Amino acid sequence: MNLPALLGSLVTQDEPPTEIIVVDDASWDGTAEVALAGGARVLSSAPLPAGWRGKTWACHQGASEAEGDVLLFVDADVRFEPGALRAIRDTYGRQPGVLSIGPYHRVPLVYEQLSAFFNLVMTAGTGAFTLLGEHIQPRGLFGPFLMVERQAYHSMGGHETVKGQILENYFMAPQFARVGVPMRCYGGGGVMTMRMYPGGLRELVAGWTKAFATGAAQTPVLLLLAISAWITGSLVIAGLLALAVAQGENPGLGLVVYALYAVQIFAMLRRIGSFRWYVAFGYPVPLVFYLAVFARSVASVVFAKEVSWKGRRIDLTKEG
Repeated sequence: MNLPALLGSLVTQDEPPTEIIVVDDASWDGTAEVALAGGARVLSSAPLPAGWRGKTWACHQGASEAEGDVLLFVDADVRFEPGALRAIRDTYGRQPGVLSIGPYHRVPLVYEQLSAFFNLVMTAGTGAFTLLGEHIQPRGLFGPFLMVERQAYHSMGGHETVKGQILENYFMAPQFARVGVPMRCYGGGGVMTMRMYPGGLRELVAGWTKAFATGAAQTPVLLLLAISAWITGSLVIAGLLALAVAQGENPGLGLVVYALYAVQIFAMLRRIGSFRWYVAFGYPVPLVFYLAVFARSVASVVFAKEVSWKGRRIDLTKEG
């Protein structure tokens, strides 16, 4: 269970939150007891209404019960570093609205390194980390951490506007933009961490399958084309290099370009997670894995119309 570590990292902050609400959705693993012991107020979830997803319904209920002027939505696998909330509040105070942070991804086991390109594409897909910096609004938000003024949250309709979505964070961004609420996205290095799929390779494949085709559909066309061109270029240069070596030719320029790709990937990965150097310099392996799982995700959306996650079948045709 992730909850004890999350709650522990919250209550030990030098400036802890004024209230912590945990929505218990008829759990069987003692969530309510653990939450109460960790200093949280437990809210028993009402039955899931038609058209809602489990997470959006839980967030909606929690927001309705919260008393503060600023709402904080946090996934259970997030861990806060000491002093994190104070730093986040200071940053948020300079420009209220929406603040979304992508936690630093802890990937201690070898199979978890295969999340590399999912994390890279997910980060790029927000549209928040371009050369234009904060001069343009993000086109997506990070799901694990969202901080927003209560008034701004309700002005865009809250989670009800994205009630039927799996990646509600991507769908919320245009809703906030519609009502003129400013948004910012940051990386979480030194502030918060997460470990997404500690349960093995099968869990990792299922998790990214559930998420990725839906997220790609929300990425702006020009940004999606730019990401696709970058991926295509990296694969082409790796293929040409392998062909030159196989034919006994001098790899020359191909080796230089491959090395430049690898260095760039390494520089990006070290900012978003504990990925090892060999992931970047052997990038064709995790990239081919990413493309295979992405194709599986697309097939789930287009043909099966459902995905499996933690023993449950999720209907992808359900509309919010």
